Amino acid sequence: MVENTQVQVDEHGHQEHPVSLYLKIWVLLFILSGFSYMVDFMHLEGLLRWSLILLFMFLKAGLIISVFMHMMWERMALICAILIPPLALTLFIGIMAIESNYTFFSRLMFFTGS
Repeated sequence: MVENTQVQVDEHGHQEHPVSLYLKIWVLLFILSGFSYMVDFMHLEGLLRWSLILLFMFLKAGLIISVFMHMMWERMALICAILIPPLALTLFIGIMAIESNYTFFSRLMFFTGS
């Protein structure tokens, strides 16, 4: 999606990324935001609507994290240290959501006597 650009290093060791990369990502973020607004404009409903909204949201967040927060150029250890804990929390929240249905239905059966 994003081309591998040359990173320039100045005499002080600071990295400089080309402005064209940031402009391309900026335009891509506007396009993805436009698609996100089109989901509401087209009056999509149900699972399709929420799936598209979440897809565009994750794409925009990924672009912002990788380019504007400079994650694309970081070491893999730092990337893993920053990204793995939220992914693990998301997994555990999903497991708890599945388990909550079991607990809810168990309580319904016990307290209503059905």
